[in-house]
Amino acid sequence: MNKLLKKVKDIYQDGCVTITLNTHRTRPDYKKDALKLKNLVKEAEKRLYDGYDKRFVWPIMKNLNKTAENIDHSLNLESLVIFAKQDFSDYTRLPVEVTDRVVIDNTFATRDLVRALHQESSYYILVLSRHKARLIEAFNDKLVSEFKGELPMVNTLYTTDRTKLSTKKGQDNLVEEFFNQVNKYVLKVIAEDPLPIIIVTETRNFDHFIKVADKKELIVGHLNRNRDNEKAGNIVKDAWKEVLELVKMNNMKRIEELHKAVGNNKFVSDYNEIWSAIQQGKGKTLFIKKGFFQPALLSEGKITIITNIDTAAKGFIDDIVDEMIEQNISRGGDTVFLEGNELSSFNNLALITRY
Repeated sequence: MNKLLKKVKDIYQDGCVTITLNTHRTRPDYKKDALKLKNLVKEAEKRLYDGYDKRFVWPIMKNLNKTAENIDHSLNLESLVIFAKQDFSDYTRLPVEVTDRVVIDNTFATRDLVRALHQESSYYILVLSRHKARLIEAFNDKLVSEFKGELPMVNTLYTTDRTKLSTKKGQDNLVEEFFNQVNKYVLKVIAEDPLPIIIVTETRNFDHFIKVADKKELIVGHLNRNRDNEKAGNIVKDAWKEVLELVKMNNMKRIEELHKAVGNNKFVSDYNEIWSAIQQGKGKTLFIKKGFFQPALLSEGKITIITNIDTAAKGFIDDIVDEMIEQNISRGGDTVFLEGNELSSFNNLALITRY
């Protein structure tokens, strides 16, 4: 997800198509997803031909259709997001629910990628024993995937040296040597997306792993149990209980930041004030209610909120919130998505300013 976000977030070009849709993990429901996607692709095609010359549209639709046809829906998670333009098309599966929609703009709609990447409930689970190691990616209480390839790693470090085998220190050294190999490989695998890690192993193994861990700050929790051969989904459900407490604590801290900013008059919640602050590089943290988006007209730097969507209108933007997210991130700001009523008094949107 992070690689794709880096690839698409700075693209500015007419005819950028973003399709988002909710999908299903299990059969027979996931068989419906192909038809839903086909209908959204048709909607995108109609809107493109309504707004652009057919020669401009042809390569976009060629890329979009090719990508859509190559998606294996049996591997679906909670949603799909697909990006296409004249010379590029790609997609990713997301472990979050989205709004089924087609966005056509001069940038890609990346808010769902940002949401999936910036919530603290994305994490890894390292299932560890003295015999092997498994690595799982999870989001909330849902399994995203279990890493394959060289994983699971199996301990092949053996010795016939009776002296080493007969002493606790010698046995511990062999264990730590294996754990060090695991540590190095895991950090290599997650280098582009270094999320928090929950370690699932017996306490004695956890203590040895901590000794050799290079990035202890990534390790945020420990479940004391050997679960070498359990199904990944069952492990995720238990790990989520640990992560959920961390998420609650982090959200409370972020909400406190917002209240403090309000007290210091370092916030704005009006659309035009937010947009102006972001353009000036004053945006620090953008707070958004989960699932909230807003069509608008943007003309000469001024935002006009609309209720009736008119894609042919000059300056029409499918989602001005998505534009704010992209612009703020490009200027070094960050984004926080909150559920519940924490942002009700701010009309679902607020920006902490740097000064």
